[in-house]
Amino acid sequence: MRIGIGYDVHALKENMKLIVGGVHIPYEKGLVGHSDADVLLHAIMDSLLGAMGCGDIGKLFPDTDSKYKDADSRVLLRHVVDIMKNKKYRLGNLDAVIVAQKPKMSHYIEEMKLNLSQDLKTDISNINIKATTTEHLGFEGRGEGIAAQSVCLLENQEEQ
Repeated sequence: MRIGIGYDVHALKENMKLIVGGVHIPYEKGLVGHSDADVLLHAIMDSLLGAMGCGDIGKLFPDTDSKYKDADSRVLLRHVVDIMKNKKYRLGNLDAVIVAQKPKMSHYIEEMKLNLSQDLKTDISNINIKATTTEHLGFEGRGEGIAAQSVCLLENQEEQ
């Protein structure tokens, strides 16, 4: 078994799309990034890559490479899942938290979990996503950005 942790943050800006967990969330602001800036999926990919000892998404999908400009993070996640498969790992479980003052994420969490269960090729019961605010403290509390953290457990299928 291998454990990985991931963290990501993106700034919020007006007139941008807000995509979190592969879900388009109607809001006056969206996240800024080279790809679609899906902060949750980026944290999750980093936790998966970390558990496998494969670096991070900056190494795998550099923002200096134009082919990742406006990339769909779900497509990138599926690439990470292919790496897991090639290395004979499968997801044991995943726990993640989204840190945002606004918008409220609770209405979208089940759809996020469904997206992740499909992309990670695992049962939805292996995925947990929470959302929290910072009680108006820090950049998240001021509405300047959104952060996400993820921890995962990978199981090596060769050793079972």
